[in-house]
Amino acid sequence: MEPTGVYHQALALALYEAGMTVVVVNPGQLRQFAEGLAVRTKTDAKDSVVLARYAGQPERIVWQPAPVEVRQLQALMGRLATVETELRRELNRREAAQLGHDPQLVQASIADAIAFWSAEQSKLQQAIDEHIDRHPGLKIERERLLTIPAVGPKTANRMLCVLSAHDFGRASQAAAFIGLTPVEHQSGSSVRGRPRLSKCGDARLRAALYMAAVVAIRHNPDVRALYQRLLKRGKAKLSALCAAMRKLVHICFGVLKNQQDYRPQCA
Repeated sequence: MEPTGVYHQALALALYEAGMTVVVVNPGQLRQFAEGLAVRTKTDAKDSVVLARYAGQPERIVWQPAPVEVRQLQALMGRLATVETELRRELNRREAAQLGHDPQLVQASIADAIAFWSAEQSKLQQAIDEHIDRHPGLKIERERLLTIPAVGPKTANRMLCVLSAHDFGRASQAAAFIGLTPVEHQSGSSVRGRPRLSKCGDARLRAALYMAAVVAIRHNPDVRALYQRLLKRGKAKLSALCAAMRKLVHICFGVLKNQQDYRPQCA
């Protein structure tokens, strides 16, 4: 099946609990598969045929639901992100209203909205902390992530949602899922496109990892060594910073995989 927002989740979970093999396919990947079959039209009938053909591929990844406590954490984190977005919008509106000398009623309305979203933010953050404290497995894993220099509570919570919800076999798979894998575009000697990030995962998580990487190139010994090594090889600063983001994901994966606190690996 293709994911359709949250509407596919109940069906996928019911089929999984009934003992069936479920494969949830990325729509973009399925579209490329259809183009490889020379199927250019898109109808329900055509899509069902493409899905059936794709189901016969040996490299398909079987879907498994995340543990209940992880799904609940994901829901809380998603709601917190929405609330923080609304709060930032109201703060921007307050600044515009003050600069524009809007009527007092307008500014008071914005102030009430800011107070509401701020209270919701505090309430959700407390609920997230209490939820993690109630589940020893999540609590231990977050504490291990927090031992990594430059990984703060918010980044740790986001990484916890991803790494606990998926059974990644390698750190590179986790980095690819988040969208930090470089995509190259080269052909022969004439086509030499600049590599770029795939950006196929959660944009909010990548933004959090970007800020964490900015701190890590100064305070995390492993990330700092990688960043400086790439700069000496002539890499652009942004390219080296993207590599630092991937390195952080690899470190987070290793900490949870090995069930050990962070220990620097560089000499």
